[in-house]
Amino acid sequence: MKENDKNKNLYVEAPSLFQMLKSFTKEAANFIKAGNPIVTKEDYAERLDACTSCEHVQKKHMKCGLCGCMLQFKAKMQTADCPDKPSRWKEQVLDGKR
Repeated sequence: MKENDKNKNLYVEAPSLFQMLKSFTKEAANFIKAGNPIVTKEDYAERLDACTSCEHVQKKHMKCGLCGCMLQFKAKMQTADCPDKPSRWKEQVLDGKR
């Protein structure tokens, strides 16, 4: 097996710049509108663990390969969702509602 073949699965193509900006804008707007709620330390660790084991993650930059978000920021936002179907993150409750 060649070295290139062995590392082929480590490369995940990034979404377009437009798609990344669209995702970031949507997530940031929801986060700000809700009052900037962040997840617990436990939920944050669970989210990053889920992302680390995901085939879509760009491990070199810790970016989501589906939406392009920087995971260390997005995983802290209680209003954010994992874009994978089904979601890899547990549902968060904000003020008694999703």
